[in-house]
Amino acid sequence: MRPINFRILLILISVWLSLNTYGQTCTGSLGDPVINETFGAGPNPGPALSGQQTNMTYLNAGCPNDGSYTIANNSGNCFGDAWHFLNHDHTGDPNGYMMIVNASVAPSIFFTQQTNVGELCPNTTYEFAAYIANICLPSTCGGKSTPPNITFTIETTGGTLLSPPYNTGDIQTSSTVQWIRYHTFFTTPANGTQAVVVKMSNNAPGGCGNDFALDDITFRACGPVIEAGFGSNLGPATETLCQGASADYTLNASVVGDNTSFFQWQINTNGAGWTDMSGNTTDVLHVIYNNASPGIYQYRVGIANGSDITSEHCRVYSPPLTVTVNPYPVVPAIPDQTVCETYPLTLTASGGASYTWTGPNMAPTSQNPLLINNVTMANAGTYSVVAMSDKGCAAPAVKVNVAVIPKIVPGVSPDMTICAGETAQLSASGGKYYNWMPAAGLDHANTPNPVASPLQTTIYTVHISNDGCADSSKTVTVTVNQNPVANAGSNKVIFEGQSVKLNGTIKGDNITGFFWSPSTFLNDPKSLTPVANPADDITYTLNVTSSSCGTSTSTVFVRVYKKVTIPNTFSPNNDGINDFWNIDALVTYPESSVLVYNRYGQEIFQSVGYAKPWNGTFNGSALPAGTYYYIIDLKNNTPKLTGWVLIAR
Repeated sequence: MRPINFRILLILISVWLSLNTYGQTCTGSLGDPVINETFGAGPNPGPALSGQQTNMTYLNAGCPNDGSYTIANNSGNCFGDAWHFLNHDHTGDPNGYMMIVNASVAPSIFFTQQTNVGELCPNTTYEFAAYIANICLPSTCGGKSTPPNITFTIETTGGTLLSPPYNTGDIQTSSTVQWIRYHTFFTTPANGTQAVVVKMSNNAPGGCGNDFALDDITFRACGPVIEAGFGSNLGPATETLCQGASADYTLNASVVGDNTSFFQWQINTNGAGWTDMSGNTTDVLHVIYNNASPGIYQYRVGIANGSDITSEHCRVYSPPLTVTVNPYPVVPAIPDQTVCETYPLTLTASGGASYTWTGPNMAPTSQNPLLINNVTMANAGTYSVVAMSDKGCAAPAVKVNVAVIPKIVPGVSPDMTICAGETAQLSASGGKYYNWMPAAGLDHANTPNPVASPLQTTIYTVHISNDGCADSSKTVTVTVNQNPVANAGSNKVIFEGQSVKLNGTIKGDNITGFFWSPSTFLNDPKSLTPVANPADDITYTLNVTSSSCGTSTSTVFVRVYKKVTIPNTFSPNNDGINDFWNIDALVTYPESSVLVYNRYGQEIFQSVGYAKPWNGTFNGSALPAGTYYYIIDLKNNTPKLTGWVLIAR
């Protein structure tokens, strides 16, 4: 910002004062108020003034009538539409008190302000000022209300005038409340042994009109023009810094037309109030900032017309010189982020007016939020953002770590073939988490390398994922070749001289051949259903071979029953010839039963198996010659053999 020349500023101030104040004008510098009567602040009504300040009647409720006043923060709805409604004091404070006066019918002194002895410096020029507002509306009294007309008289307690009486002239009505600053100047006696009395007299008669409000009564020292600036007395009045910066300023001051003044520099930090800077009593002030803290730092120099620079009541001050230390932005911490490769990354900073982002493999950018649409592994690392305030102050860099989860490059074992009952080692890669489906037949479904034991050909799908990233899937087909299975069929039974067809079956994958062994008594050993005609009991084996899953065998037993010949006569006379009923081949039927009955149906012989032939006896006694009847059950699911046998004696 371009600095304003101090002399131009003084001209502007003088023009403002001429437009907004009435009375004599201090062409130099002013001091701080020595006395500042604001009447206080608070709820209505305010406290009454002392009897030394006014002889008017105090009214603590309602609207004041002629010759009375109140202390209040608003005028209320007094006198219908005759008064303005004041809802705050001169400063705009809605709780600020002011003196609201309904003037006496006769002209009179309505307010007196007296200083204490020694409160003002001797032989010093002071400004006395007060704000006054006509509170009557232009329409009051038919537009002919009496305007207030007030005279300021300043004298010693002994009655000596310190300046000619000052008259405000008629204070006219206005459509809106107009607070006008009226002021005059006086010079205190050289000996300074007497107090100063200011009297305000109402010159206009009361009655219809002549009602006003009074506020902010001040005494301030007035002296020569003080020029001050950075670098020179005509230098700029403001400088700016950023928080944490360092600077060395030289502040210069001079008194126009006066080289004999005494100086005292003051500082006002963040509006806390002006305080003297010890030891800084020349026209030059050096101010050093190291690691500057945010705030508004104001400097001014005070001078005294005499040698009593130590009394603030004797001083006038230069306009303030201001160093504004602008804070850098407060940027909230940005949490570290983890993002999947190929996903977008968004980093957002706040608290500043503009931002500069830097990071791995990227040029600095003012983009905020920082957006990387397609993250790669090269984007992993530490990012920094520097936030700038609207005053151009940069905050310390805020860092955020970004981890990138690599995208999934799925890999699986190739398709494989096993035989039924065998296992297959599956494998997958490219991610952190794995889920195989179906889980049936797997030892673990959530590992990258499960062992599969499927009963039939199965397509396994593995879902591969990382933390929060989209998964990928792959399939592995495990082909299960069924083992060869030979089935020679059920056992067979034939009689000697008969033949039988074997009923062999086979199943399985990739069968390369089959045959019967032994091949004896078979018409075709390479047929599944060969015809067998063995002479004796025999076991045949069906052999089957698979190119992928080995061999299988199955056996069938062929029982060959011998032909049974039953003689119908024997002579058990112990002559050694045909003494027994010898039945050929019956011994080969160990489970057979033989029953013999006489002609009366009495059982006279029985045998299981026929290890010992019958000798024609019953209970150890020889049976008489004659015809007997037999039933022979071979127990081989063949019809029973029946007939007769003759015992000859």
